[in-house]
Amino acid sequence: MTKAVPLADREREATREHYNRVALLYDLAEILDERTFRPWRQKLLAQAGGRVLEVGVGTGKNFPWYPPGVTLTGIDIAEKMLAAARQRARRLGLAVDLHLADAQALEFRRGVFDTVVSTFVFCSVPDPVRGLRELVRVVKGEGKILLLEHVAKDPEAPGPLMGMLGSVITRLTGPKITNHLTLECVLQAGLRIESLDHLGKDHDVKMIVAGPARG
Repeated sequence: MTKAVPLADREREATREHYNRVALLYDLAEILDERTFRPWRQKLLAQAGGRVLEVGVGTGKNFPWYPPGVTLTGIDIAEKMLAAARQRARRLGLAVDLHLADAQALEFRRGVFDTVVSTFVFCSVPDPVRGLRELVRVVKGEGKILLLEHVAKDPEAPGPLMGMLGSVITRLTGPKITNHLTLECVLQAGLRIESLDHLGKDHDVKMIVAGPARG
């Protein structure tokens, strides 16, 4: 009898396979969206400092916007996305320590990063609360967690932008991106929100500056 694969493992593998499939097309598929996203990335990343972990580094779109002097580590679940990120880092002349890893189970000690960054990642993390708790675990008590994320009021109802992007990518590459991150997830994970900006025409993108909840 074939041993059943746990649902969490199947979801993680589906996510990895999805992003390996889209890696070559990823930047092209989002070229128009990036006109909107770029200034948001710049504003968010200007607040990063010290030893920085970027979770879901993707193709390295954030690399140009980090302040000088940061020590940057990046993780992603998909090997082909990391390969694109390495190429971008080389083009920019940046030293970035890149690792293949799952946002839901980070292999870093507690409280080792000054800043943790995630941009447009948690819409595709199978268990967003578990992943966010990992961000809380690895950041210092006085550190910052910087999020730029698609956030749904209803986890079963993706926002217009994610619905459009998800359907395009689905037709090209397979599984649909889901938009199941909510502000309730952020609070449930133990983040203390310091500032919250509502972005986009439909306010379905949130820029969140947070830290670990005290107490």
